[in-house]
Amino acid sequence: MTFKEVNRMEYVYAALLLHSAGQEINDENMKKVLEAAGIKPDEARIRALVEALKEVNIDEAIQSAAVPVAATAPAAAPAAAEATEEKKEEEKKEEKKEEEATAGLASLFG
Repeated sequence: MTFKEVNRMEYVYAALLLHSAGQEINDENMKKVLEAAGIKPDEARIRALVEALKEVNIDEAIQSAAVPVAATAPAAAPAAAEATEEKKEEEKKEEKKEEEATAGLASLFG
């Protein structure tokens, strides 16, 4: 993603903010949001986005784009696997220490 593409996202974010606040997504409101964020609005870009969004049910688009909560569960699995590996490593270290101690005792009575 290029800087220009990221920069354009500010307009989409402004539209989503207006939608979330229950405000009409129009040229004037978009301009106000962008200016409040310290962004110099591009009138043509605002007009194009406002026109494009007239055909879109934003709630439906958000719903279909939302990632299900269950999809985030596998991300926890690697962390659990790492914790299990760390425990195994600690157990191996403890076993090694016990073996060394037993070997030392065996040499005394050997």
